Amino acid sequence: MNTKRLQETDVEIFNAIAMEKIRQNEHLELIASENFVSPAVMEAVGSVLTNKYAEGYPKRRYYGGCEHIDAVEQLAIDRARQLFGAEHVNVQPHSGSQANAAVYAAVLRPGDKILTLSIENGGHLTHGHPKNSSGMLYDVVHYGLVNGTDRIDYDQMRDLAEREHPRLITIGASAYSRAIDFELVAEIAHSNGAMVLADIAHIAGLVAVGLHGSPVPHCEFVTTTTHKTLRGPRGGMIMCKEKFAQIIDASVFPGTQGGPLEHVIAGKAVCFLEALRPEFKQYQAQIIGNAAALAGAMLARGYHVVTGGTDNHLMLIDLRTVHGNVTGKDAQVALERANVTTNKNTVPHETRSPFLASGIRLGTPAVTTRGMREKEMLKIADLIAMILSHMDDESVAEDVRKEVLRLCAEFPLPY
Repeated sequence: MNTKRLQETDVEIFNAIAMEKIRQNEHLELIASENFVSPAVMEAVGSVLTNKYAEGYPKRRYYGGCEHIDAVEQLAIDRARQLFGAEHVNVQPHSGSQANAAVYAAVLRPGDKILTLSIENGGHLTHGHPKNSSGMLYDVVHYGLVNGTDRIDYDQMRDLAEREHPRLITIGASAYSRAIDFELVAEIAHSNGAMVLADIAHIAGLVAVGLHGSPVPHCEFVTTTTHKTLRGPRGGMIMCKEKFAQIIDASVFPGTQGGPLEHVIAGKAVCFLEALRPEFKQYQAQIIGNAAALAGAMLARGYHVVTGGTDNHLMLIDLRTVHGNVTGKDAQVALERANVTTNKNTVPHETRSPFLASGIRLGTPAVTTRGMREKEMLKIADLIAMILSHMDDESVAEDVRKEVLRLCAEFPLPY
């Protein structure tokens, strides 16, 4: 990318971008919701498509001059349908949160009851958190986890559905490491007169290649982001049964959004094409293999991995069993000093505020994109354990930082 004009026009922004590029190249990115796009995706997102207003949908625009925009968006729709086997796809949501909000607006009225997994148990803000519009507008009832295993309690979900009669059951998570039984959730919902919104933002890449069960055949609505395991640009998407196509499209535009970001939609189209290639399934399999190796290595070092392991791309480490006085925030800051990027996260049976938390969330999509494999995951577990056992020792942090820089140089980014 030619940045000479930016450097001449706005040196402060140019410098901030340059420093962020260095950070991404020199840090181990273990945030489960982050990844590195391909140069082709980045090129599409930085294209002239950003100049075009295109309110509406392909061949149904409110502005002229959209013939090439229509081709781009239709390619994104067609490729997403092929990738997931979906009847209808809307690629315009700017984020996963807006995708969820559009589904809610399409099928719910304020005060309607929804049954969801709480954020404390691994859910997402848009699944009824009281500070989010989903919690402000709707009557939220939470199902939880099974004591002892910390896996989704489908029996409790069924009991609550029978008693509470929700209009919608939301299933999906931002910090849950086990496979989700979408078919069972749909059976529970439909037997109690409810619909299902499956939020697969984290596991979409695994679902796309058949390494996780798909909700598409079973659930009325499926939402996702495109930037996590799908390895595309930051954005959202809605899939639904054909009979809901009209109300979903109307809920996105004009219901909750204006003009779509067609440069980002172009990036989505490119990432869907990349995901349709055989090597993408190999990549997803390596994500799972790396996560299993990292979780196993953390367990071997005495850490409590919530649910005892992982079936997907992430794991949740409860620090209290090894470092009782160390908060998730403490751990995040200490690891960041050593060029290891994670995020603090609440854990089941949390005793601290979300701003401190008792755990950290680790994910493998980004390091797998760099080409790292199981051997490197064992090394990363060593580095994490070393930092967490010597939180205030700057010499240890410097030793770990040097090893991180060596690893990152061995597995460089393409930009």
